Amino acid sequence: MQYPEPIAKLIDSYMKLPGIGSKTATRLAFYTIDMPEDDVTDFSKSLIAAKKDLHYCSVCGNITENDPCDICRDQSRDQNSVIVVEQPKDVMALDKMDDYHGLYHVLHGVLSPMEGKGPDDINIKTLIQRLQKQPIKEVIIATNATPEGEATAMYISRLIKPAGIKVTRLAHGLSVGSDIEYADEMTLLKAVEGRQEM
Repeated sequence: MQYPEPIAKLIDSYMKLPGIGSKTATRLAFYTIDMPEDDVTDFSKSLIAAKKDLHYCSVCGNITENDPCDICRDQSRDQNSVIVVEQPKDVMALDKMDDYHGLYHVLHGVLSPMEGKGPDDINIKTLIQRLQKQPIKEVIIATNATPEGEATAMYISRLIKPAGIKVTRLAHGLSVGSDIEYADEMTLLKAVEGRQEM
């Protein structure tokens, strides 16, 4: 059975979202149709406002309404350290823990030769320019523990180290409450490499 065109277009729109297949998209489309008109209007206004009013900070690459973003403008933050992350959502996750009070830099991806992503395709150039202008003493690389994340971390480290800036990597390994017997080899290797003195 063919759906009416407005529903079919709505289903197609939902399927453009990550992790949404045809069944979930269909369910969301019919749920949207059943929503009160005011809620649908508010929802569509929120989508348009997010796309129109948000952009990337010219300093760190984080998503923001203002340029530079609130984090970059906050002079009470430690101006000597910067955490390099893959995506803006990583900034939000790290800043939520309220234990780190330094700066951030968002790459908007990782190096991935298989997908044709090289150094010019992610936000590395502005990081290097930033390190030349700001008094940053430590770069903490917080890319994900994937082959692409590791390759990106190594590439950035090799670029920065000759400048005499300390480069560190977030520790990876066993999560709290996990059993060693169920951990994969890479997780165990990272846990051993990231061990700390007690």
